[in-house]
Amino acid sequence: MTTPTLFYGVPSGCSFGSIVALEWLGQPYRLSRIEMPEVVTSDAYRQINPVGETPTLMDAQGNFLSESMAILNHIGALGIERKLGFAQGTRDFDRLNQQLAYLNTSYFGAFAPLWHALEGVDESDRPALVRYGTEQVRHVHQELEAMLGERPWLLGEHRTVADAYVSGIARWSKYHKVLNVEDFPNLQRLYNQLEADPAVRFAHAIERQAPAQSAGGFRGHVTLEEVLAQR
Repeated sequence: MTTPTLFYGVPSGCSFGSIVALEWLGQPYRLSRIEMPEVVTSDAYRQINPVGETPTLMDAQGNFLSESMAILNHIGALGIERKLGFAQGTRDFDRLNQQLAYLNTSYFGAFAPLWHALEGVDESDRPALVRYGTEQVRHVHQELEAMLGERPWLLGEHRTVADAYVSGIARWSKYHKVLNVEDFPNLQRLYNQLEADPAVRFAHAIERQAPAQSAGGFRGHVTLEEVLAQR
């Protein structure tokens, strides 16, 4: 058995949500900081994730798991007693999987044109990308606003790994400055609640390399090279 290790991407990676979920889980874990795009596309990192993306999780058996949805479902299965996830085959599991799928495709994907506009595209293409991305981001916020309704958390009375995931993506709206979240009061309420959460504050501090107060599970950082040397 080994201490699970999350390889998270900076700056502003969606892996932020997996850090939050691990903090909520409360079990021992380590972190490995992966700079984007330099390290994440390197031959060394591709040894554990051939796609060259974050996050990647090394589990307690030393197996590597990639893709946020898969990692969050893995964490959720370990956190059923904390209601972070649910037993497969139940209605609640299906609801969680549906919410994660929406966040992982529609919500995440809406920001793709805006990220692409920042990545060295031809100047003549940038306005169209920003225009399209802005429309898409507003659209998915309208959808998520309706899905959330008056519930305190995305699935109801208890926070789940879906809320952890949205904490990492929602901040992209502020980063790209394409809409005012205050126009979506249900989402604003959820975002405020998440930003006040100790696990979310911990994840922000980790990204900034500032002093970070864990709920107890964090066992420190390890380098990619150290992990590869132990394989």
